[in-house]
Amino acid sequence: MEQHRTRPPQRRQSRQAPLSPQGTIEEAATVYRVVSAPEGRSRPVPPVVLALRRLPNPRLTGIGAGLFAAVGMFAIACLDLLILDGSSLVFGVLFLPVSALTALWVRPADLVTAPIIVPIAFAVGVVPIAGGTGGFGGQTMAVVTALAVHAGWLYGGTLIAGLIATVRKVRLMRQRQRRTLLAAQTARPSSQGPRRPRR
Repeated sequence: MEQHRTRPPQRRQSRQAPLSPQGTIEEAATVYRVVSAPEGRSRPVPPVVLALRRLPNPRLTGIGAGLFAAVGMFAIACLDLLILDGSSLVFGVLFLPVSALTALWVRPADLVTAPIIVPIAFAVGVVPIAGGTGGFGGQTMAVVTALAVHAGWLYGGTLIAGLIATVRKVRLMRQRQRRTLLAAQTARPSSQGPRRPRR
């Protein structure tokens, strides 16, 4: 028995673009994504900045930063006393990076404390290498004398901590201004809403 097809065979018609009255094929609208090139070439990042970015970036409170600086300087002074017999040059040189790290690692809310913490840490660290004798009074006088003699290192570390804290504070203020301006710009179109046509 022959089976008859219920559906007639359909011819495959190729879809063609509609012809315009002039007889030409209308081109479909195509959306191209344009990637804007940066206006200026990207500046090469200095190796010092790359090395600083690789360091850990904790956020210490004011007390935490003070403990870090004081314990770090005391440990440096003890090692200096054991290895180099209390070299004031090594102690002063190592005080500078401790001051910088203290100002970098303190959290933004406690940036003001960084220049205050650093001199206290220097005074704590100078105790082992001061070399005072004769009880508490003699030790105190030795520490005061060491602070007066090494005032250059003390001022240098405090200046570094103050500059880093100031730069960080200025950057935070600029970021807040940009956020407020961006929030104000995005709030304007939404507050206006769609305008109804007048009749």
